[in-house]
Amino acid sequence: MNIVKKMLLHKFTIILALIAVCVGGYYGWEAYTKPPLEAKYKFHTLELGDVTQSVSANGTLNPLVLVTVGTQVSGKVIKLYVDFNDRVEEGQILAELDPALLDAQAAQSAASVQSAESSLELAIANEKRTRELFSKEYISKQELDASVQALKAARAALDLARAQSQKDRTNQGYTIVRSPVSGVVVDRQIDVGQTVAASLSAPVLFKIAQDLRQMQIDSNFAEADIGRIKVGQKVTFAVDAFPNNSFIGVVKQVRLNATTVSNVVTYDVVVTVENPDEILIPGMTAYVNVILAEKKNVLLVPNAALRYKPTMPPSKDGNKPVAMSKKEKKESNSATLFVFENGVPKPIKVSVGISDNRFSEIITDELKVGDRIIVEENKSASSAKDSKNSPPPMRPF
Repeated sequence: MNIVKKMLLHKFTIILALIAVCVGGYYGWEAYTKPPLEAKYKFHTLELGDVTQSVSANGTLNPLVLVTVGTQVSGKVIKLYVDFNDRVEEGQILAELDPALLDAQAAQSAASVQSAESSLELAIANEKRTRELFSKEYISKQELDASVQALKAARAALDLARAQSQKDRTNQGYTIVRSPVSGVVVDRQIDVGQTVAASLSAPVLFKIAQDLRQMQIDSNFAEADIGRIKVGQKVTFAVDAFPNNSFIGVVKQVRLNATTVSNVVTYDVVVTVENPDEILIPGMTAYVNVILAEKKNVLLVPNAALRYKPTMPPSKDGNKPVAMSKKEKKESNSATLFVFENGVPKPIKVSVGISDNRFSEIITDELKVGDRIIVEENKSASSAKDSKNSPPPMRPF
């Protein structure tokens, strides 16, 4: 019997030892394969860098001075001397209108002047004879007054004829269209044989950009941004024609006249642009960034880290770290960042400077270059943990 009991006890001891080894191995393997608490989070290492705060809008490139050339007389276009993109000098002939009708009017006016001059000569002679006769009392004072009045009327008629003749000669000269400025023809709206009619307003014949080396951008900024835009601020912009180039400009004017479209209020901001190589062309769409502030060699954090609010476990004293309230954050322009310390996220209050919508400047004595801050929770690690802890699916019968 004793031998049997000893054998049973021995077997039981072996079984207990095996169970202990299995349990220990299981927990050891679980501890070995379990990811560390840090794997639950994504981190960012603090570095120094440059940040630029700006506001953006779209605009259109236009010449700084765009002169519209018209005509004050009507007529058929008989000659064109310039075309699109031609460079012209001030006073250069651009086009000619048919002068036939105006030539006839000028000739008629000239004849009217000659007739008025003849009438004046006759009135002068009559007035002289009338005075001689009146001095000898051959005629009445009334007849003398009539001759004096006729002389004045003849002189007025001559002045009127000369003015009309001057007007017709001036209109005759308008049949030759000249450039009022030196520049580049950016638009031509007439062709040979076309009749232009100058009735209530002068028809547009050409548009001349005075100097394409000096241009401007007319851009529309939202009312939420207009309060931060000032004359003299630096501007960077890009155009589709040169996607790899960045151009520089300066805010010249913030116009007070608002534009409202679908209840959206915008203001026109005029930006001056240097275009020495004349590669920028009128009408191009410009993607404008007005630089509000720039900082160099400052501590930067991703904006996602400023928005992060962890579901934090209690610390060793049983209290959860509490982030700043919205009221405190608004009043102090501050935010809360989190670092991983003693197995839990630890909050650190910082002052926030300027931002470029991706990174923000922070001001703090508690963080330095090389420190790691939490940006967000690692969803892949959480998903793996959840899938590991979830019960196995039931097998169908």
